[in-house]
Order: sequence, then structure tokens, then C-alpha cells
Amino acid sequence: MTLDSALSGPARCPKQTREPDVRERGFLGTAAGALGVAALFGGFALLLGFLVGHSPRIGAVSEGWAAAVPQDAFAALRWFLGDMSEPQFYKSELASLALLAGAGLAWWAGRRRKKWAGAALSYGTGLWPWLLASAALGLLVSNLAFGWMLDDGWQPTFVPFVSVAPAVVLVYGPGWKACLSGAVLGALTTTPLALLLVAVVSRPLGLPTVVACVLAMAAGSALTFAIARKLPWLLLPAEPFRADSFQDGRAGARQSPSSVPGFRSDALWAARRVLCDFSEAPFFANELASAGLLLGVAAAFVLNPALPAYGSRLLPQILFAQALGSAVGVVLWRGWFRDGGWAATYASVVSVAPAAVLATGGSWTGIVGGAVLGAVLAPPVARAVAARLPAGFHPSIGNTVAMAVATAVSLPVLGLLPAR
Repeated sequence: MTLDSALSGPARCPKQTREPDVRERGFLGTAAGALGVAALFGGFALLLGFLVGHSPRIGAVSEGWAAAVPQDAFAALRWFLGDMSEPQFYKSELASLALLAGAGLAWWAGRRRKKWAGAALSYGTGLWPWLLASAALGLLVSNLAFGWMLDDGWQPTFVPFVSVAPAVVLVYGPGWKACLSGAVLGALTTTPLALLLVAVVSRPLGLPTVVACVLAMAAGSALTFAIARKLPWLLLPAEPFRADSFQDGRAGARQSPSSVPGFRSDALWAARRVLCDFSEAPFFANELASAGLLLGVAAAFVLNPALPAYGSRLLPQILFAQALGSAVGVVLWRGWFRDGGWAATYASVVSVAPAAVLATGGSWTGIVGGAVLGAVLAPPVARAVAARLPAGFHPSIGNTVAMAVATAVSLPVLGLLPAR
């Protein structure tokens, strides 16, 4: 019996207003914290819109970037770095460097048990350095193997960074065998599949390319973990790898809301959870990493709005839709976080919400509709798929399937609504 269930009976206060019980206070706190952060993002978006109208245009733009990569080493380096923030639809080297700086600061602070370090990187496994190494190597292989195709325009070279490579490390643990295996297998499965699925799924059906990309991540991950079972140098650990140095109860954004019942504590938990969702795609899930990413892309946008978000100039709308989608998901699926549980509330942040904004030109229909539909659809689909995966297959497969399903369902629905 949980504390919530023990205290959830009706209060006996005849002839006066019933005081809210622990469960109700927790729900109200979660809603206040999550939606409060979304409101702050709305203000942040307005501030960006103001600043960008009063700033010089400095630096490169998105148009022509891909075509320059095969001939220009500096453009290729920028593309490689930009791939690290492309899962959030930002595609900016400044955003990516700020993401890495925030995560590095969180790692340093976490090792020294600083209270401000935020949630333990990579779910408290202590595998963040290995995870980052594998993801970066997989991204490098993807760019080297398929970068020559960029002279025809944008290509999904980013997909290994947030799928197979880090997932293999999380399943098989630290060491160069898992690191290199994840990097190579990730690049050689997910990127070709993404190239294929963009051509045969997204374009013919009129769906956003993110649908093909996340389907490729799901299929590439399943294929990789099936191959990994046959590789003699990869052995599944008896138990999921945990680093003792991180078992200090500091992972507040992962902590179940029912573990700390009350309005204030649940509001803080929800606010941190929404912020963590912005860096969940690369398996960082840390407030400092997310803050770095957001500040970096904001700076890039103010310096030149024609670079981030593929030069659409819709970054403020995307940021608000992402925060709103995460907030709604955290409120809806709060119960799944209890007792150390988890829900894929980040799924809408990197799929439905930004895709809807781009597809509708930043209309309120796209912003609110995409956020809400993504928050409602993606987490339960992810949970259902993950629960049915074989042992040794990382549950992120369920998350990417959910992103594809939620986006493929939501965008046609939004297309039926008037754009306002």
C-alpha cells in the first residue's frame, strides 16, 4: 500500500469544506508546476520574438548548409555538431555545444554531490561518458558514410545519436566493446533505414520526415539488439548496470511524485520533469543539460533566426509547443512516475509538437493541438510497446514507435482543423 492509497479516503469534516487530501494536493502541485513552466516558456518565446527584432544578423543560415557539406570541411563540422540538437528540431551547432556544456557541468557537479547538479545524468547509471562517446562515434560514422549525399539536400544523418548507440551502452554497460559496437551498428542500421523510409513512407504519404526517422530508430534498434545477441564479445549483465556513486537520492526529476507528497514538492518535481524532457532524447535527462540546450538555441536564434529550426523562424512557437506538450503529459501520466516509474512524456517534445508547428506555419491550432495530441497519444503507446519487448531490447524502441504513431495520427487530424 502506498502513502497515496492509505490517505486517499474521504475526509470526515461534516458541515464544512473538505480539505484536499494528499493525493489531491499532489495533483494540484503537479499541474501548477508543469503548467507554470509552460507559461514561463510562453514568456520566453515572446522575449525571443522581441529580441530577434532588435538584433543584428550574424553567422550562417540554414539554406544551403547541407549542400556545402561535401565540399567544405567547416560546414561538415558544423553539420556534425548540429546533428546533436536536431532531434529537438533545432539543428544548431551553438545549441549542441551548449547542451554538451550543460551536461558536462552536471556530470562534474554530480560527481561532487552538489545539490544544484540536477537529476543524475543518464538515469543515475554513471554511464554518461560511455554513452556520449558511443553516440558521438556513431554520429561520426553516419556523417562519414552518408555525408556525401548531402549535396542533394538535407539527410537524416543525426539518427544514431539518439537511438542505437547510447541504448546499447545502457543495456550492455561500460567498456569499449559496447561503445564501439553501438556506434557502428547504430550508424549502419538507422541511417540507411531513415534514408529509405523518408523516400518510401514520409514523402509518398505526405507525412513529416520525423515519422520516417523515428521508425528507422525503432527498426534499427530492434535489428541491432537482435544482432548483439549473436556477438560473442557482448554479454548481458545479470542486472541493469548501476553506479554506486549515483545512488544518493539526488535524482529528483526521476523521483516518484508519490514519494514526496504535497503541493510544493510535487510542483517542484513537475517543473524539473518538464525541463528534463528537453534533454531526454539523447538519454541525458538533466536540468542543466536542458538549460544549456535552450540557452544555446535561443542565442543562435537571436543572432540569426534563419539558422535554427531549419530557418523556419518558428523557434519561439516550437519551444512553447514543446513545453506545453511535456507539461500536459506530466500532468496526465503523473501516476506512472510513482514508486520509481517513468513515462515517455518527452516523446511529444521531439516529434508531434514541433512537427505540428512546422506543418501549420506556427498557428495556434498547430501549437496547442500538436502539444495536446502528442501528450495524450505518445506515452501510452510507448508504454504498451516497451512492455512487450524481449529481454535485452532497450525500451527506447517503444518510445520511437510511439513518436511515429502519434505523429502519423496527429498531423492528419490537425490538417482537418482550421488554422488560426
